[in-house]
Formats: sequence, structure tokens, C-alpha cells
Amino acid sequence: MENKKHCFYVLLCKDRSFYGGYTTDLSRRLKEHNQGIGAKYTQPKSRRPLKMIHAEVFETRSQATKAEAFFKSLSRIEKENYLQLHQRENIWHKC
Repeated sequence: MENKKHCFYVLLCKDRSFYGGYTTDLSRRLKEHNQGIGAKYTQPKSRRPLKMIHAEVFETRSQATKAEAFFKSLSRIEKENYLQLHQRENIWHKC
């Protein structure tokens, strides 16, 4: 069985909003979002282009989707704080 990377990621939208999601392929998912086929939230041209600013890898899909749900529950200020506090876990710059 293939060992998949389960990733929680954060995009910065053109309108400066954040979008959090789950994927097993960060590059593919970013491309999909920028093509307007990634998610309903990122479809409007006013939100594109999008920039991946954060990604964390988890052992299971469950762990990654829980991180995504937690992030989405935060206020804007709390999301900014989360990104600051979790810089060490950010693997996007290593991809």
C-alpha cells in the first residue's frame, strides 16, 4: 500500500482572506485552486491567484482534517496567530 502524505494547508487569497484545506498532493491542489476548480470558495476570480503559505503533514487523514476544521473555526486574528506559532511545522517551503 502506498504511503500517502496527509496535508493540511493554508492559502492566501488575492482578497487577503485565508482558505484552509486537506490534500495528499500540495502542488496539484494549489494548481487546481488557481484554475478555479479547487473549491467553491476559491472559484471567484476576485480570490485568485492564490498563494500557498502554510502546510503541515500528518500521519492520517483524520489528523489532517481535524487540523483543517480547527483552523477554519478560528477568527482572522486567531488564524494569523496560528500561522505564527506553527511556523516550525510548516513544510511548504521544503516542498
